[in-house]
Amino acid sequence: MSLTSVAVIVVVLLFAAYAVALYNGLVRLKHGVSKAWSNIDVLLKQRHDELPKLVETCKQYMQHERTTLEQVIIARNAVASAREQHNVGALGKAESGLRKGLGQLFALAENYPELKANDSFQHLQQRISGLENAIADRRELYNEAVNLNNVRIEQFPDVLVAKAFGFTSAELLQFSEGEKRDVDLKTLFS
Repeated sequence: MSLTSVAVIVVVLLFAAYAVALYNGLVRLKHGVSKAWSNIDVLLKQRHDELPKLVETCKQYMQHERTTLEQVIIARNAVASAREQHNVGALGKAESGLRKGLGQLFALAENYPELKANDSFQHLQQRISGLENAIADRRELYNEAVNLNNVRIEQFPDVLVAKAFGFTSAELLQFSEGEKRDVDLKTLFS
């Protein structure tokens, strides 16, 4: 074998090793997005399971606030539907509605001293608030994983491997403008 043949074989092997490293990196990023989504999904499911308990506890005290309670249930169902379909766009919209409904519910609870003093309500309110914070943290991690994936599959030379093996971009979890704004406490208490 000539020196030229050995050099060509070495270059081909180095190129193949580089392509494999690129491919493995893209696979790792793709699975990072899936893992981040799964982490959100677990928390959404936990919150989904807690909300009926909260609504049921509130029903006992808030007979005249049926509309708010129904809003929370409708929003809960919209989040569940988007979650089950893995529809990130619909989830962002549904989450905005749910957060608004929960904000109204917790604000209305201020008008019911017996409800506020109820141990079950306090526990559920703390649990749901904790889940909301955890979901917000996971959203940030999910969007970071999506961003890393999307940037990487568009960069050269990764784009060549990504197109060859069908890697696609993922959708960021975005929220309505209303959810990004500060809450107007005056409207909640009027």
